[in-house]
Amino acid sequence: MGVAERMERTTLVAIIRLRGRVGVPYDVEYTLKLLRLVKKYHCTVYPMTESLQGILNNVKDWITWGEIDLDTLTALFKKRGRVKGGEILTDEFIRKNFNLESIEELAKAIYEGRLKLHKLKEFGIKPVFRLHPPKGGFKGSIKKPYRDGGELGYRGSEINNLLKRMI
Repeated sequence: MGVAERMERTTLVAIIRLRGRVGVPYDVEYTLKLLRLVKKYHCTVYPMTESLQGILNNVKDWITWGEIDLDTLTALFKKRGRVKGGEILTDEFIRKNFNLESIEELAKAIYEGRLKLHKLKEFGIKPVFRLHPPKGGFKGSIKKPYRDGGELGYRGSEINNLLKRMI
């Protein structure tokens, strides 16, 4: 299998921390720190790999994750994308630092695997999105798995609905 074939099969997952920092075991807190999910309602996007799947399973009682689509990723960059200093990500910043014309093109490049969000810190783009609590509240218990009517763990493409309510 060639590199191009592997890149096409890689899907992007959005990971959101739903629970706070009190009473978290040290190893879980360290893992969340490595994922850059330091505070409640922080979100980050990574390409799914086997090792990432193992990491997510270790911290599944504090986060939720699923496959993000291009429209949601674009909205996330437009409304919650930040650069160093806390300023809003703009098309002018993208034109100045990349060979791209707009935020939509940046989101498409990340979605297609040409760029990695967690590697953009070198260019001044923060790899973490700070979100609001979801509009309308959570639909289930914050301490139960998604498959049992709660909010935690893997939720597939339903992560897009949650993200749209949190942006």
